This record gives sequence, C-alpha cells and structure tokens, in this order.
Amino acid sequence: MSSNILSSESLKSAKPEEPKIVTNLRGIRSKIMVMSGKGGVGKSTVSANLAAFLARKGKKVGLLDGDIHGPTIPTMFGIEDQRPTVGEKGIEPVKVSENLKVMSIGLLLDNQDSPIVWRGPAKMAAIKQFLEEVDWGVLDYLIIDLPPGTGDEPLSIVQLIGKVDGSVVVTTPQDVALTSVRKSLKFADMLNVPVIGLVENMSGVICPDCGKEIDIFGRGSIEKAAEDFNIKILAALPIEPEISATSDAGKVYVEEMDSKWSKGFDDIVDAVENFTNKK
Repeated sequence: MSSNILSSESLKSAKPEEPKIVTNLRGIRSKIMVMSGKGGVGKSTVSANLAAFLARKGKKVGLLDGDIHGPTIPTMFGIEDQRPTVGEKGIEPVKVSENLKVMSIGLLLDNQDSPIVWRGPAKMAAIKQFLEEVDWGVLDYLIIDLPPGTGDEPLSIVQLIGKVDGSVVVTTPQDVALTSVRKSLKFADMLNVPVIGLVENMSGVICPDCGKEIDIFGRGSIEKAAEDFNIKILAALPIEPEISATSDAGKVYVEEMDSKWSKGFDDIVDAVENFTNKK
C-alpha cells in the first residue's frame, strides 16, 4: 500500500464533527449515501451507475468508496492501476471523466489480491482522511458507497460529515435481504438521514432470447417494507447479462439502452435530482 498517502499518524481514532472536514466538504452541494442491509445485493453497481449517470447529465460528481475491506468501485471503472496524487490542496482523487472523480482504498493497493486486515480505529481513520484530506473541490454530488450493514463505517461517515442529505437503500426481493434492509431503514431514521427511496435490484431476469422477464425471487415483500416505513420504491431493476458484463470489464454502463434496466435507472437518477433540488 502506498505509504505517502495513508501515514501512520492518520491511523488514529476519528472524532466526530471535525471542523476541517466541514471546511473540506463545503463545496459539495449534496451528499448521498448508498446503503444495503447485506452484501451481494448490487449496492456498488447502483452507486457506480448513479454517479456515472449524474456525471453524464453534466453534474460534477465525486464517488467515495467507503468499503474498506471489499472495495469494488475501481474494478467497475477499470482504474485499478491508477493512483491518487498529492496536490497543493490535498489528495487528488482519480479522474474518471470530466465530471466524475473517484476515491477508494482499492486505488492505494499495490496488489489487488491483498486483503486489508485492519481493526476499527484504522478503518475509521482512513475514512476520516478520505473526507478531510481528499480535494473533492466543488461538486453537485458526492455519492458515498457504503459497506453493507449498520456497523462502524456508515455510522462514522454520518458522524464525521455531520449532515447527509439523503440515502438510497438497495435490496433484492428475497425475504432474507428485506429483513436486513428494514434494519438499514431504521438505522437511517435513528441518524436523521432522509431516505430518498428503495431500489429493488435483481428483480427478475430478462431472457436473452425472448426478452421476457422471469420472476425468480418472488414478489410483495419490498412493497410491504416501503409501506411500513412510508418510503418510495424508486425502481425495480432486473438482472441483465449485459450490465454485469460491462461492470466486470471495467466499464460502468452509461450508454443509452432501450431496456427496463436503463429506464429504471433513469427513474432513480430523476428521483435523486428531484429530492436534492427541493432541499
């Protein structure tokens, strides 16, 4: 791991409400967290595409990969071999396009197969440094891809930022995933983080031959969760092989595609924009 960015001095327990963080993030209009109750539901895919779709629409976007142990954002954008630099104003995130910049612990690894075996204080210090010392500049959106669950990382990010403008919660149709997502909704409520809405990912699969959608996980549970918490369902995204293939190839899918997936994602982006424009 590059030692010139994450120094030993930075690996100390972070304290909430650091004034330097507030100053550093002052140029960011809206801070949006993407959450999930459990892993494997496609939360990072939603985070990456949300950032890319907004950037394509001309918004200035930063994407912070908050998953210390399982960073996948660099792989999705094909930037694993790129490294942040240190400039006059701090750590410079990797620029993916004119409107999109990315920061991830995965960009600091010399070997992508190396596990990050850190305890809580070291993880919290790294997240603090990403918020405090990365030169995000002026942004319309900072999208924060959180690790699954309701543990140290999401709690620390909310405490450090002080005010998160909204969150998008990702789940899949299975009851086991929805049991966990209900905990995420309660977590957001406890921390006064507004929930923009739910995204049901892997909502059926699109047959590559006939184009018919096949329901493989069942229906109804997400509607019950949305009703119980008075939360909107932003979109139901089916499994589409082309989306998975582009992400695996290091290319986040942002081109126009006449499909239920792309139309559903347009709805997610519109909901985020409408929500933040009202604030």
